[in-house]
Amino acid sequence: MDYAKAGVNIDERDRALKGLIGELNKTMKNRKVLLDIGQYANLIDLGDVALALCTDGVGTKIMVAEQLDDYSSIGIDCIAMNVNDAICVGAEPIAMVDYIAMDKPDERILREIGAGLREGADEAGIAIIGGETAIVPELVRGLDLSGTCLGAVQKDRIVDGSKIDESDALIGLQSSGIHSNGLTLARKVLRPDEATARELLIPTRIYVKPVLELLKRVRVKGLAHMTGSGIRNLKRLKKGIGFEIDHWPEIPEIFTRIESTGVSRAEMFRTFNMGIGFCVVAAQGDVEDTMRILKDFNPMVIGKAVRSAENTIRVGGLSF
Repeated sequence: MDYAKAGVNIDERDRALKGLIGELNKTMKNRKVLLDIGQYANLIDLGDVALALCTDGVGTKIMVAEQLDDYSSIGIDCIAMNVNDAICVGAEPIAMVDYIAMDKPDERILREIGAGLREGADEAGIAIIGGETAIVPELVRGLDLSGTCLGAVQKDRIVDGSKIDESDALIGLQSSGIHSNGLTLARKVLRPDEATARELLIPTRIYVKPVLELLKRVRVKGLAHMTGSGIRNLKRLKKGIGFEIDHWPEIPEIFTRIESTGVSRAEMFRTFNMGIGFCVVAAQGDVEDTMRILKDFNPMVIGKAVRSAENTIRVGGLSF
């Protein structure tokens, strides 16, 4: 079993996106856009400051919430998936708007989603300034939840990966579990009972406040949110740079359980965070300060940057 057989073909998605991105790139002439499409967030030039925008949703984790009839935490995931992306370009998340599509209105479900959104917003230090709730019974069964995040960064503090050098340290931050990626595959192979579903529903960790503190005190060279595509997210940091990873922490039990159903180790790293939810690239001389500032996330130096024409990532005898 792999992600494609479960119904999510990442390679096919990437091929399909080429036409869409080609059209979107034509709009760049309308404003001064600072980054190419493909970063975790993009930036609009407003003088000394750049506005950051990114968007994401909860995905099929909603189906786990439906199984348990418990929607109290998926709002946290919605916040996390967005604000964790915004900080990857050095931006401070400021505000979000949410989008909820439902087949029929349900006061209890909306209240539970709202409580999770509020909890996540408080943890990230942002305001939720509006949104949209659409009742579309012909379009969705149940509900869908997504959001869009606004952030800001001084232009001389943008983090885009361009300053990463060979031998810079790669520091991994612990995840809280599966987060909000790969749930289609996880549900397919685990067929979760209530206890396992509860484990899958653990909210995505929010890395905002410690990372913002780090950005104030250390010249961070790269930041990566380990979401869909797993370890391959590191390929997004800088062309011509790969990573040699030789100190991966112990893999959490939820992932070894998924792997034991017959999913290959390579597919696991291509799909899941495998215990590392966020990565920081810093100069070797800044490692000690970085580790101290991020201590609440059990930071660990897991590898280093290397020159690689193909942006190859090597971990545990595997290459991506």
